[in-house]
Amino acid sequence: MNETMNKVNNSIIRCQHLSKVFNEGAGRVTVLEDVNLAIAKGERIAIMGRSGAGKSTLLHLLGGLDRPSLGDVWLNGQVLSNMSEYQRGIQRNQFLGFVYQFHHLLAEFTALENVSMPLLLRQMSTQQAQAQATAMLDRVGMINRLHHKPGQLSGGERQRVAIARALVTKPSCVLADEPTGNLDKENAQNIVSLINELNQEMQSSFIIVTHEQALADQMDRVLVLEEGQLRVH
Repeated sequence: MNETMNKVNNSIIRCQHLSKVFNEGAGRVTVLEDVNLAIAKGERIAIMGRSGAGKSTLLHLLGGLDRPSLGDVWLNGQVLSNMSEYQRGIQRNQFLGFVYQFHHLLAEFTALENVSMPLLLRQMSTQQAQAQATAMLDRVGMINRLHHKPGQLSGGERQRVAIARALVTKPSCVLADEPTGNLDKENAQNIVSLINELNQEMQSSFIIVTHEQALADQMDRVLVLEEGQLRVH
């Protein structure tokens, strides 16, 4: 019991009794029901489950991108559902990084400009933001692609830029939705290795939604979302 309470008290993100219900026509569809989860500093979690099980929905709720029907999400000890959209945006920028299956880089901007964006949103000067972004792109092996736009990069390179953008703010936690799902086996393993290295170096937590068992096996915990509930794998 004490170990469980310590984990809850020291958690970066936690949720209690989290539920999400969608209205579809005349009916209601329960996607998540009474989900409880606590993520410790530096912990790596894989969330698995069939397509349509609600994995992305859970990630959106944990990241404050959507509001739960019931229950609460705490980010660094503060309840997200009590905040306005503006306040949640500030919390996301300060504490979270996001990586998606499809990189969501801005096509008209270079790698350097894309990675600088979260820092500019913090009112950092352009010079300082670009210096930090350059260092992060160097760390992920993209120093020779600073001025390339996404259309000039390979799939693996785009995902490296996306990871640099997620980590440039030194977030408490990174939420990743199928980060290797659009890559071949070699690039996928390179991205997993990079995630593990950055986790060790920066002590950022990772919550990763994945279908890839090989990726899940390298995480600290694997949870499966079934019938709206999280179960230990």
